[in-house]
Amino acid sequence: MAERVPSDHTAVTNLRATLARSGGIRRPCLRLPDDAAVEADDVIRLLLDGTTTHARVESDSRGMLLRGAYDNERLARDPPDGENQLVGWCRTHDRSPDDTVVLDELDPGFCYGLREPGNRLVYNVPRRPDESLQDIASSLRD
Repeated sequence: MAERVPSDHTAVTNLRATLARSGGIRRPCLRLPDDAAVEADDVIRLLLDGTTTHARVESDSRGMLLRGAYDNERLARDPPDGENQLVGWCRTHDRSPDDTVVLDELDPGFCYGLREPGNRLVYNVPRRPDESLQDIASSLRD
């Protein structure tokens, strides 16, 4: 069962992030702040308007970023097959490159929420998968 946590709870770290453009097709991506507890190639949960999506952390010369958010971990690792939910979130919230957003660190290194500055949200934070099941899934992927 997911735990409900408001964005202004003391256990939630609110990080300032910026939208940017990504790649030749110039879709929006999320430039992560330096103090986000993530590493390149991590796949994190990104909560967008109550929907749990998966995003792979990438790095470039300017730091860490998310190029998209997808329905499952497989699509996050192989994005051409899935719909990028981050694009829809930006469109719904009328957000474009250089706009600031808030990245709520709900479970460092695992789960984050995205919201507009000044808005308060209540997140349904998913539990981390059982480590032994995660190890089996990782071995099947390799």
